[in-house]
Amino acid sequence: MAKPINPYLVLVLAIVLPGAGHVATRDAMRGLAFAFFVVLFSVISYVTTTPETSFIGRHAGGLFVWALSIPDAYRRARLRWAMVERA
Repeated sequence: MAKPINPYLVLVLAIVLPGAGHVATRDAMRGLAFAFFVVLFSVISYVTTTPETSFIGRHAGGLFVWALSIPDAYRRARLRWAMVERA
């Protein structure tokens, strides 16, 4: 089993780009799914809001999914890190 990536680096990657933290932990399908849903919900919330709404309001759906992916990627990386440390 290869040594897993540092959880703090995974955290930084997840903050910078949606799905990148999952891809770094070798869970590419989960990372791509998060990235897909970020784009999907950003588009849905953009289409359903008015032009007077702020940028964050217009992309709230995607930002919400992105915010959910950050602790998920960190938690998964932390668990893998702990498994290697125990062994």
